[in-house]
Amino acid sequence: MTDLAHIRNFSIVAHIDHGKSTLADRLIQSTGTVKDRDMQEQLLDSMDIERERGITIKANTVRIDYTGADGQDYVLNLIDTPGHVDFAYEVSRSMRAVEGSLLVVDATQGVEAQTLANVYQAIDADHEIVPVLNKIDLPAAEPDRVREQIEDVIGIDASEALEISAKTGLGIPDVLEAIVQRLPAPEGNRDAPLKAMLVDSWYDPYLGVVVLIRVMDGVIRKGDRIRMMQTGATYGIDKLAVLKPQMQDIPELGPGEIGILTASIKQVRDTKVGDTITHEKAQAKDPLPGFAPSVPVVFCGLFPVDSADFEDLRNAIEKLALNDASFSHEMETSAALGFGFRCGFLGLLHLEVVRDRLEREYDIDLITTAPSVIYHVHLKDGTMRELHNPADMPDLTHVSHIEEPRIKATILVPDDYLGDVLKLCQDRRGIQLDLTYAGTRAMVVYDLPLNEVVFDFYDRLKSVTKGYASFDYQMEGYREDSLVKMQILVNEEPVDALSIMVHRDRAETRGRAMVEKLKDLIPRHMFKIPIQAAIGGKVIARETLAALRKDVTAKCYGGDATRKRKLLDKQKAGKKKMRQFGKVEIPQSAFISALKMDG
Repeated sequence: MTDLAHIRNFSIVAHIDHGKSTLADRLIQSTGTVKDRDMQEQLLDSMDIERERGITIKANTVRIDYTGADGQDYVLNLIDTPGHVDFAYEVSRSMRAVEGSLLVVDATQGVEAQTLANVYQAIDADHEIVPVLNKIDLPAAEPDRVREQIEDVIGIDASEALEISAKTGLGIPDVLEAIVQRLPAPEGNRDAPLKAMLVDSWYDPYLGVVVLIRVMDGVIRKGDRIRMMQTGATYGIDKLAVLKPQMQDIPELGPGEIGILTASIKQVRDTKVGDTITHEKAQAKDPLPGFAPSVPVVFCGLFPVDSADFEDLRNAIEKLALNDASFSHEMETSAALGFGFRCGFLGLLHLEVVRDRLEREYDIDLITTAPSVIYHVHLKDGTMRELHNPADMPDLTHVSHIEEPRIKATILVPDDYLGDVLKLCQDRRGIQLDLTYAGTRAMVVYDLPLNEVVFDFYDRLKSVTKGYASFDYQMEGYREDSLVKMQILVNEEPVDALSIMVHRDRAETRGRAMVEKLKDLIPRHMFKIPIQAAIGGKVIARETLAALRKDVTAKCYGGDATRKRKLLDKQKAGKKKMRQFGKVEIPQSAFISALKMDG
């Protein structure tokens, strides 16, 4: 049993690539939590895809034993959080489980958009914040400028910010001392009824569902009967452990401690993140305030390239959903692509990660349709319908108006690129809300439609600013706009996988770009193929794919011209008939390229 005064719970927050996971590695290594021979880079990032992309996707925890300069033994519980905006829900729930945060800022880059977003989450959770300037060993480091920036932009006193290099290990002992001296100890009552917060859960093939908990009050022991207050389910505890990254069994967890339990829970769905765990008999009166559930914002269809793989895809998606509660899916069919799933994600990076994991871990070739967002379609009879897939759009005669989701985007960008960024946001139907300066960098706040952002906004932003801009957003709600469904017709047949929702003013340019692209992507057939973009019954753009010609007159030489004419007329009649009955084969690669719209 550890005395409350000797426990410190903290998380590490920072922008992408500012060195959170490397700092976590050094803290684990310097305290001897993991032996040097077992040490590897990004120790807490266990997924292949995290190691390969060098990003953190799941928040991970580790318990570190540390002896302070005062000779006391401390228990430090560290949660390493993701930096990407798509995984912000991982950050918000990790924050509720701890009392303090190390704010890591790259001394060469300064404060970025995601630094702000994550720090505000920490401030909302009433955290004590210790600023840490990382990468101090680089020649481009400017600690004094970054200190000022932290004070100007975030408003935190940075005079005592620690200067460290997580890579070389410089200044790590100071960080450990600062955690012990400057972060508060947790509060909690050992004798009160049990209250533990369910922070995260994941599926382990040997143990079933593993639940990460933070005990607020009371004590939880092996063999106890527990109840989940939200779902009302009861379980018996089989195993209690702490993560030193490997599991280490312990008999009990007291207030302020973070650990894991298994209780023969079958599905991750049965464990609601943010739920309160209490004893079955001596129940706590009020549950802890939970978190808002993560809401998917981007939807796209996932289809197997070979329709025989559909069952494999279904199994793979169900297994993935065991581990990722924020990923939603339902079955759908498409005339062009066959059977598949309509899946909801938290953003484009989340979508890419899930798609990569399906292809890599389950060996399935996938087609992803264009990402779309949820629209609210208000019908004339006063009802409202959520539209996930443009192909399901009701008849326009019944529709009174359509609303689209809007976001509030914060973009931090160096002065030189400001004009390009403003132009990009205006092109995407953005409304400027605010423009302020912090040193040589501008902070622009825009109200943007989400469907303009999910496509390729981030890539365009990075390319117009040569990678210097950083971007963060939050959902702001729905607003009415003049939106229409645009269909693509190939040989006068609508292709449902290519229908998209567009703004009426943009429809023509978007339609023209799409048909021109398809003209290059669809292989030529023996007959002429019209490719059209249409809104309702009105065609707004058209390209014609010329027919392949077989030279039927090759065997005629000299003689009367009517012999050639007769053969050409016969060919013409044949082509006309083929066009009526001919099926146009659109290769998978054409779908994928057509859906990646550039500019």
